[in-house]
Amino acid sequence: MSRRPSPPRFRRRSTLAGRLFQWWLLWRVPLLLLVVMSVWWFVFRPIAAEQGWVRVTERFAICGEDGPREAGCVVDGDTLVMGFGPGQRRIRLMGFDVPEMDGACETERTLARAARRRLHAWLGEGAFEWNGADDPPHDRYGRELRAVRRIGAGGARERLSRVMIESGLASESGWGADERDWCD
Repeated sequence: MSRRPSPPRFRRRSTLAGRLFQWWLLWRVPLLLLVVMSVWWFVFRPIAAEQGWVRVTERFAICGEDGPREAGCVVDGDTLVMGFGPGQRRIRLMGFDVPEMDGACETERTLARAARRRLHAWLGEGAFEWNGADDPPHDRYGRELRAVRRIGAGGARERLSRVMIESGLASESGWGADERDWCD
């Protein structure tokens, strides 16, 4: 009786190599997804965040105080006006709230005038950028809503909202921010 040859046995891969291959087959889609998300987060997201910022070189006067204005003027500590007549644009600067010019007490009105002077001085320090490009969002009063910053030496970014808040002439605005009583 002759013995029938047994079918050829395939050599098993080494345990480590086999496990790595199985891991690759099982996890290649999530791993690929993680790589794509990482590229988006670290490469494309910062690029997209920088889009829409526009360099502004216009000079601003204080509305009603500095005589005729060429480009625009500072209404109060967080509002600008650009242009004249029907093409006039009102711009609300974002990230902070300042006291009102017609505030409830003399302390608030004094702080409002100081905030307007501080904004005017900051704008006069040179070119700056604001977001929104040619189609910024608008508030319920029709004002353009814009965040403002200046990029200094070495790429350091100075946000106007931080400057105004740290000077004590503004409070934070937005979700979760407490409304400040300027007459305390």
